[in-house]
Amino acid sequence: MTQNAADAASVDLLAIARRISTTVAQTALEERRRGISVAATKSTPTDVVTAVDRDTEERIRAMILDARPDDGIFGEEDDTHVGSSGLNWVVDPIDGTVNLLYDIPSWSVSIAVVDGPPDPGHWHALAGVVVNPVTGEVFEASVGGGARLVDGLGERELRVNEDVHLSRALVATGFGYAADRRAEQAKVLVDVLPRIRDIRRIGSAALDLGAVAAGRLDAFYEFGLNPWDHAAGALIVREAGGRVGGLGGAAESDRMLVAAPSPLFDELAALLQEAGA
Repeated sequence: MTQNAADAASVDLLAIARRISTTVAQTALEERRRGISVAATKSTPTDVVTAVDRDTEERIRAMILDARPDDGIFGEEDDTHVGSSGLNWVVDPIDGTVNLLYDIPSWSVSIAVVDGPPDPGHWHALAGVVVNPVTGEVFEASVGGGARLVDGLGERELRVNEDVHLSRALVATGFGYAADRRAEQAKVLVDVLPRIRDIRRIGSAALDLGAVAAGRLDAFYEFGLNPWDHAAGALIVREAGGRVGGLGGAAESDRMLVAAPSPLFDELAALLQEAGA
């Protein structure tokens, strides 16, 4: 496939991802307005699942298979669907479930399409969409096609903040649900916080990454993320001119994800290593 053909295919995939994500986002918002409760827990008693999570993923899977029956699907709430095309849809039906539960308006639907296995170190992201159902904001990108924010005011190209020194950086992070992991993350934060402008904890990694791409945040880091948490958001940051990766030259993984413009990426990564992240 030529580069032009690959770019065109990515645009087509983006259109499908946008249609699916915006459709299910509206349904999820309607369900939230009717009231929700915890349906189950996952890794810990504080790591919750709602019926909205499950219903949203079921809708996403059905719509993907209707549009692209040969593709694979890798999501948070259900088993992996193995396809034959080599493309995989990486799905987080609700990123920020606790925010959803408490009616905090920072939760999202995140859908990405990748070429290769559902492993950030080995896939090539082609298209990604992150939707905030409450605000109606749609963050999106296709490989080589740039990143955009679409909302009630129209559409605008996204670009990360440039020339931000670490000491002036507004940085977001998140915390795991296991107590021992939170304790380690808190230790790192104690060293990071005095060296930056301030910290933000929004509660949805996908929205954090969209905010970095939009320049609302200067950087984001988190340990313990799953592939579906950042598949779409990482592509959006990269297409907005930012860098996404792990520490010591590694790719992003559950061990660490850092997203920032260069050279802020290098400064933050060095600080995190110094802090024992």
